[in-house]
Amino acid sequence: MQMRFLPSIITALTALTLTSCSTTTAEQYEATALTSYSWQVKYANNLTSQPQPRIETFANTSVLNRNGLKPAGAVVGPDDRGLWCPTLPPRPSVDEVEQRKRPQEEIGKPELIKDIKYKLTYGVGNTQNTLPTNYEVYRHVVKAYPQRTPLELTLGVNDNSVEKAEPVSK
Repeated sequence: MQMRFLPSIITALTALTLTSCSTTTAEQYEATALTSYSWQVKYANNLTSQPQPRIETFANTSVLNRNGLKPAGAVVGPDDRGLWCPTLPPRPSVDEVEQRKRPQEEIGKPELIKDIKYKLTYGVGNTQNTLPTNYEVYRHVVKAYPQRTPLELTLGVNDNSVEKAEPVSK
């Protein structure tokens, strides 16, 4: 009996989702991808059963990719996603890892973590906005950037992110 309400609920949610996003056209824009490597070690009283181990971060390195161009000082890349990566940070020594251990804790193995944060900065009139985005938007901007093709940007809920970037159709 409740199944007959499902289509109307889906329709209402779809309408809500569509109305909470907006679009804007940008002629000035810059896409960035901050690529970082960091060494992390997990510490816990019992690494196999403790759901939230304490995580310590050791050395990290990063490089800022802009519009798909090779960043100054970049030596690794581009990778299979067109991103330049920093050199690897030095692995923490056994002494460094043990120094951060608390009594009764076990120490996990050092893990190299790769993280990428995408952002899009765009101008509309005299206002400039920088919002988080995703790999797909980054790639669309990288392709449009050399010709400075105007882009139609689809913003996420409450205009807190850029979900889509497409060339403006003339």
